[in-house]
Amino acid sequence: MTRIERLRAVMREQSVDLVALGAGAHLAWLTGLRPHADERPLLLCITQNYAGFLMPALEVDSARQHTDLPFHSWGDDVGPDAAFAELLSVSGGDGAKSIVLDETMRADFAALVQGALPDAARQFTATTVGALRMSKDADEYAILKRNALSADTAMRAAWAAMKVGMTENDVADVVRASFKEQGATPLFYIVGAGGNGAFPHHQTGETVLKPGDAVVMDIGGAMNGYSSDMTRMAVMGDAPEGYRAVHDIVERAVQAAMEAARPGVRAHVVDDAARAVISDAGYGAYFVHRTGHGMGIEVHETPYITAASQTVLEEGMVFSIEPGIYLPGRFGIRLEDIVILRGDGPEILSELPRDLRVIHG
Repeated sequence: MTRIERLRAVMREQSVDLVALGAGAHLAWLTGLRPHADERPLLLCITQNYAGFLMPALEVDSARQHTDLPFHSWGDDVGPDAAFAELLSVSGGDGAKSIVLDETMRADFAALVQGALPDAARQFTATTVGALRMSKDADEYAILKRNALSADTAMRAAWAAMKVGMTENDVADVVRASFKEQGATPLFYIVGAGGNGAFPHHQTGETVLKPGDAVVMDIGGAMNGYSSDMTRMAVMGDAPEGYRAVHDIVERAVQAAMEAARPGVRAHVVDDAARAVISDAGYGAYFVHRTGHGMGIEVHETPYITAASQTVLEEGMVFSIEPGIYLPGRFGIRLEDIVILRGDGPEILSELPRDLRVIHG
């Protein structure tokens, strides 16, 4: 069954007449197409009997190389309205009573759809395309696994190069270079030394690595349209006072979350398990973010592993487990792995241990 066929099955179950997607992750997942996105309206509309594009004329020839779906093209001299009306008529979408809009599309694109169907009930993609994207197939798993191993290699390269006197940016440069050497596109590289590690989303900068610094290293790259994401810890020589005890608490929180993650469990149960370990150790106020997020075409996508999430976890879902403790002015510790949920629990995609890496020199 193709992904469009799977989407139509969900649309039938939920009595959705029309799904409209803009350029972005939903469209890429559904069709493999990644068209240029600008202010010109570009939409894929799917009904039970038709799937076609509202396509700017500038994009037609290039896009045709990547899809056999029909185009309803328009030029800057006439605008999109007539082409969109034609698309709705041909697809049967002009009679839609229930529509799903891509929540990531431009507001003016959404307004174009809603303006043409003012009486239709509107929802976003959470229970249609978004729900389908959460469970990865074997091909997606293979790509994600390869990406995870690429991040392992980039992390090892950084550790091999690190030394006192380098800046955070110097370390990030090594990460970027390693990803590029492997054919991956570097996406992010948080390097937080010393007190900067207490900022969960620290902006890597010119802070110099000093003896005794604990260093948070959160990195990710992309290959074949999917991403990696991993966080490990390093210390420059001797660890700061109290560091190892806190590292052990975070590791136990990771293990508790791994144990809680099972098909049929609501996502908040995984967050609850990690948070309980940290709270029971007296550091609850210093765990300031969710336990995890889904990952695939986007670095952050559903399911989100939060204290409030009622999402029921299913086999094939891919998400991070990344509890942390952040002590202002001292250090931060986050340990992150991406997992795919199997029938008996999570499989970690990375093969790099979460053990503390001690950097000598």
